[in-house]
Amino acid sequence: MWSYLLKRLLVMVPTLFGILTLTFLVTQFVPGGPVEHVLSDLDGQSGRSGGEGAAAFGGWTYSGRRGIDGQQVKQLTALYGFDRPPVERYLRMLKNFLHFDLGESYYRNQSVWSLIKEKLPVSISLGVWTFILTYLVSVPLGVAKAVRAGSKFDFVSTVAVLAGHAVPGFVLGVLLIVLLGGGSFWDIFPLRGLTSSNWAELSPFGKVTDYLWHVTLPATAAVVSSFAIKTLLTKNTFLDEIRRQYVLTARAKGLSERRVLWKHVFRNVLLPLITDFPGVFIAAFFTGSLLIETLFSIDGMGLLSFESINSRDYPVVLGTLYLFTLLGLLTKLVGDVAYVLVDPRIRFDAQLR
Repeated sequence: MWSYLLKRLLVMVPTLFGILTLTFLVTQFVPGGPVEHVLSDLDGQSGRSGGEGAAAFGGWTYSGRRGIDGQQVKQLTALYGFDRPPVERYLRMLKNFLHFDLGESYYRNQSVWSLIKEKLPVSISLGVWTFILTYLVSVPLGVAKAVRAGSKFDFVSTVAVLAGHAVPGFVLGVLLIVLLGGGSFWDIFPLRGLTSSNWAELSPFGKVTDYLWHVTLPATAAVVSSFAIKTLLTKNTFLDEIRRQYVLTARAKGLSERRVLWKHVFRNVLLPLITDFPGVFIAAFFTGSLLIETLFSIDGMGLLSFESINSRDYPVVLGTLYLFTLLGLLTKLVGDVAYVLVDPRIRFDAQLR
């Protein structure tokens, strides 16, 4: 296994550099960079925005550098580091990332690390609820479907979970806002943030209630679309285990059906579920959080990434991507190691040949 781990770690290096290189090329050479963004603001303040010859950059207009002091343009270019050759900027970025120096935000007067530390707990909070609710619903439902395979309950529940999986989380979020967030029907749940403005003044019980009140809609929108895969995986794995010889032997010994299912079968079904924990947990607060956090105005990593892309805040874009990619690669490796920890019979020798 150690040889396999070493091989995987070596493969991570070019993968990480490849993703960073591609993103660097995209961010550095697309029109409408940070310099043009600032100049467009100056252009708009002078009342010339949107004039003849204006070019659109990501939702805002820019009529060019005509009439703007050349020295000011040079200062802005030097401020954002675009006065250096692209290769030098790229190598400097890699050197800083190797030392986990993610740089400074262009517009927020904060380091990228401080922004991540500030926003990450919010995304983790939403992700933990998504992770917990997904397993609390999917695993018992999958077991119930396996026990009643082929019944009307199995058919109806399959249609329901597949329908939920087919609806994107942000679409369901819009529907929840319209129905329960004061859109067109009932005004029951709040639409902004995870806490109220007076949260610090509330009692401990009031803080918990307020938090749960705010997290209900975004957690529901994030969870529903992830039910199907885990539910069907649990069902199919359970069905496969039920047909094995040791189950027939346990039943022949007179063990109750509940004892056979939950003590013997369920222990083996846990293997693919437990080993998938790291990937599911990371995906819960990184994958899909962008649209959910933007839709519900939750100030987490997803909203930070969205605003950074719109404002061309490249250090934040590259820094968060570097962190997400590194976590994703390590999580995949942890998932493979978990297979061995859960079932020592699994060996990676064949993958090294």
